[in-house]
Amino acid sequence: MSDYKASLQDMNFVLHEVFNIADDWARMPELQEMMDADTATAILQEAAKVTEGLIAPNARQADEQGVSYADAKVTTPDGYKEAFRQLAEGGWVGVTASPELGGMGLPKIISAQYEEMMCAADISFSLYPGLTAGAIIALDSHASDELKQQYIPRMASGEWTGTMCLTEPHAGTDLGIIRTKAEPQADGSFAITGTKIFITGGEHDLTDNIIHLVLAKLPDAPAGSKGISLFLVPKVLVNDDGSLGQRNAVSAGSVEHKMGIHGSATCVMNFDGAQGWLVGEPNRGLAAMFTMMNYERLGVGIQGLGAAARSYSTALAYAKDRRQGRGAKATQDPNASADPLIVHGDIRRMLLTMKAFIEGGRAFSSYVGQQLDRAKYAQDASEREAADTLVALLTPIAKAFMTDTGLESTIHGQQILGGHGYVREWGQEQWVRDCRIAQIYEGTNGIQALDLLGRKVAGSRGAMLQPLLNDIQATLQQAGPAWSAESEQLGQAVELVQQLTAKILSRVGDDENIINSLAVEYLHLLGYVIYAYLWLRMALVAEASGSTDTFYAAKVKTARFYFAKILPRIHGLAGAIAAGSESLYAHDEGDF
Repeated sequence: MSDYKASLQDMNFVLHEVFNIADDWARMPELQEMMDADTATAILQEAAKVTEGLIAPNARQADEQGVSYADAKVTTPDGYKEAFRQLAEGGWVGVTASPELGGMGLPKIISAQYEEMMCAADISFSLYPGLTAGAIIALDSHASDELKQQYIPRMASGEWTGTMCLTEPHAGTDLGIIRTKAEPQADGSFAITGTKIFITGGEHDLTDNIIHLVLAKLPDAPAGSKGISLFLVPKVLVNDDGSLGQRNAVSAGSVEHKMGIHGSATCVMNFDGAQGWLVGEPNRGLAAMFTMMNYERLGVGIQGLGAAARSYSTALAYAKDRRQGRGAKATQDPNASADPLIVHGDIRRMLLTMKAFIEGGRAFSSYVGQQLDRAKYAQDASEREAADTLVALLTPIAKAFMTDTGLESTIHGQQILGGHGYVREWGQEQWVRDCRIAQIYEGTNGIQALDLLGRKVAGSRGAMLQPLLNDIQATLQQAGPAWSAESEQLGQAVELVQQLTAKILSRVGDDENIINSLAVEYLHLLGYVIYAYLWLRMALVAEASGSTDTFYAAKVKTARFYFAKILPRIHGLAGAIAAGSESLYAHDEGDF
């Protein structure tokens, strides 16, 4: 497995030159009080040191060792506890938490880069602080001031960690049928009883306390998802003076044995009348949890990006060093009996596809992060509303498209190494395994596609697409003659999106299967178009820089590769979308 090196030059290019964070933040005084562009750059430099030197070296050993379970206790891999302690001491657990509650207050566009580094270093390890950060967001947005003051500072400091407890043995996507109960108690707390499964970090030895956010139903709750409430349930009860008291009635029943992310404790959690406290309003728990999940879904998308970036670095180094066969005459090395893999067309196809997806994904995660920051900090209400609408549209794409392309990229990385990619030595097979779960949890990618096409696009009659299309049009107007071909191609792609959207909307009333049948192809098509938009933005900035640095020249060349070799995929997707749902429902059950 190759050493990890963070892509700081590209991150800084995206932040400072493409998205102009200094100018953006100048319009948001509240954010600017907490952070400036120079400080953000310095923080990322330190983050690179932490992830490269502290986290990444443990990744392979942690994967091989995994977590162990005995007597309701979970032991994490060797090195994790010490690494987490150092991470917490450096303030890296509560990076997005409010400074007033002990956090660093990083804007999302910056924390997205840090999250990529963490995921590229070790996805398994990243989940412990990552879930904690999400739990902090949910509590900060919905909990009472008393709960915030009691729990968030010690979570932000890394003294305690957090989880989200949604799934039950019979209820995954359909949370409306959960059975976990919350019985009101005389002291204002609730007794939580039920079983949750697939709980990341549900039990471990990294911290003395774990704060579970649990979905449950009150005795008089309405049926379905409208009857779900959210509760804070600590592993260890907290005394009034902040000290730890007795163990709560919550325990890990087992851990899952998984395809990947072996260093992450995925637990079955049993709540046996555990004491908990209501977060937010009764029967509004799903909305409160989605505050956390929307941030987590971008984070899961970044897991795909991080795995791809780690795979690419190994594949690139191998392709430059490994000699196999002869390339074209112009590329042959007369002093050797074989040429390096990188001269071969198919190897270049895979490497450039990875590079295009990784750098495009990095720009996309930053774009979504910028909108999250604007939705929170912009002074103008209309700007906050437009950003919030754009976030709602982009979140399912970020989760699904970045993980789908992340898996494709890690498979390319494995393929470039051939047999050496399939064995343990080079580490490529781990990134394939670790990346695979990201397409499943936090709402499967099929569910993300249904959310995009059904709720967001069809639900708004296409109106939610408009802020995105406005951004694309603004970039098209900036493109000069050197990019006329790519601009025309992107403009035609936007027209295709509009035409297909109109066609789908026109058929919704006549075909109840239309959304379910076409959602994944629609999400992928929109994902490719968004990446084309961001690649055009990056290319225009790189070309305008006038720099002779090879980084900028490579950026321009990769943009042209994306338009020539990747964006044309949309035409196959368009054909599948235009074909409708009929072929899927021509089969009777017995025909399968």
